[in-house]
Amino acid sequence: MRVKIIIAVSVAALLFYFVFLGRLGYQLAATGEWAGVLLGIALFLLPVVGLWAVVRELMFGLATERLGRELASRGELPEDDLTRTAAGRIDREAGSVLWQAAKDEVEASPDDAGAWYRLAIGYDAAGDRKRGRAAARHAVKLHRGR
Repeated sequence: MRVKIIIAVSVAALLFYFVFLGRLGYQLAATGEWAGVLLGIALFLLPVVGLWAVVRELMFGLATERLGRELASRGELPEDDLTRTAAGRIDREAGSVLWQAAKDEVEASPDDAGAWYRLAIGYDAAGDRKRGRAAARHAVKLHRGR
């Protein structure tokens, strides 16, 4: 719940910023000067691109959350019994073991969205967030395609 509140506050702040930039861009473009028009267009496009990125990430988050709940309801998520460091982080070696098991599962069932979701969890546990997000995106894509 705390994360959702932080996301909502962040999105509200971004929307305020986007409106501010859009208005400033409009005012610059309305000057009629070529530099003002070009800067105005650029300032108007920044919020549009930013809004697209925010919406895309929110949709990704909702889709992965939905898939995770579905897998959890069927008991298809790995137990969170990995050893942790004193700081509470997952031990890299334990994360690597989880990742290897998930990787083997994906190789055996490359069209299984659940296997890809578990691979995303494995990547995250092993400390590779970039590949974890890519695996989660692929899991969502497979889940939508069934």
